[in-house]
Amino acid sequence: MSIVDKAFETQLNNIQKRTGKTLDELFEIIRRSGLAKHGEIVDMLKRELSMGHGDANTVAKFYFKPAGEKEATAGDAIDEIYSGAKAALRPIHEGLMAAIVQMGPFEIAPKKGYVSLRRKRQFAMIGPATKTRVEVGLNVKGVQGTGRLTELPPGGMCQYKVNVTDVKEVDGELIAWIRQAYENAG
Repeated sequence: MSIVDKAFETQLNNIQKRTGKTLDELFEIIRRSGLAKHGEIVDMLKRELSMGHGDANTVAKFYFKPAGEKEATAGDAIDEIYSGAKAALRPIHEGLMAAIVQMGPFEIAPKKGYVSLRRKRQFAMIGPATKTRVEVGLNVKGVQGTGRLTELPPGGMCQYKVNVTDVKEVDGELIAWIRQAYENAG
């Protein structure tokens, strides 16, 4: 099991601990609500059970998964993103995720070419920018750009980015910036 799949499993376990309810019990609450749309269910779980957006979204996603259907995992998306010429960058991604998982619960949303990490809001994007570097996009305010932490033009999906070419660059400085973004997201 990849570190991404472990993070997802940890999130599900944490949801059950925080709510004091099993997934089956959460699904029964959804069934009794009579709601049929993903967004309505997310809103209801947030309102009725005080769940965070990422947790409510995860429960709703699993609720709609047909029985017996193989769940496309975040790990599957990571396998595709870090294939071919970009495969050598996978250890950087794994190093980043190992550190981020320690921060607490969050949602992993695979996209084409990167993963979005969110709490109530997106706090980071991680993906290979080229075959030689991973780009970490950060949504964080009140930070001064440096030679390493590059400020991006306003209006983009992230305010800053950090280019990482070696797993050794997943260090205390980078993790501190990610932690600040994580904490600000909710």
